[in-house]
Amino acid sequence: MSTITETQTLPQGTWAVDKVHSDIGFAVDYMIGTFKGGFADFDAELNDGVLRGSAKVASVQVKDPNLEAHLQTPDFFDAERYPEISFESKSVARDGGKLAIDGQITIKGHTEPVAINGTISDPISDPYGGERLGLKLEAKVDRTLFGVSWNNPLPSGKPALANTVTLLVDLQLSKQA
Repeated sequence: MSTITETQTLPQGTWAVDKVHSDIGFAVDYMIGTFKGGFADFDAELNDGVLRGSAKVASVQVKDPNLEAHLQTPDFFDAERYPEISFESKSVARDGGKLAIDGQITIKGHTEPVAINGTISDPISDPYGGERLGLKLEAKVDRTLFGVSWNNPLPSGKPALANTVTLLVDLQLSKQA
């Protein structure tokens, strides 16, 4: 018995991020746990099947203000020279509620291809007379490809901070008139 996969398209039109109900974050293994952070100032838009997003590096949020400041230095994001991280999709494949997105991400002025997997919630009517859809997306990037190479060796000689960073994006998008 063969399985037929139905490929669907993304909703057409322009859909803008609802920043109050959305998050852009990251997670990276550090020593024996996972270090997480996010960005408070970001934007995202789905326009006729093309997803674009950006985050202001200066808005990085973690649990320690000293670390937030360190993340903005050349050791990490170099916010003064590269104030924004950006993404643009090149292709989107949809199978039911699952998404596979190929795109490009730019960090510290350097652009690399990125493969994103996730889910989509089809548009619903919201209580305010509008339409919304949801995207939950995840991607893994090697931070060293972007010149984010700071590390601190453990006494064993192994690095404390992993090179693979997981990007976590949870978006609610509202249809624009």
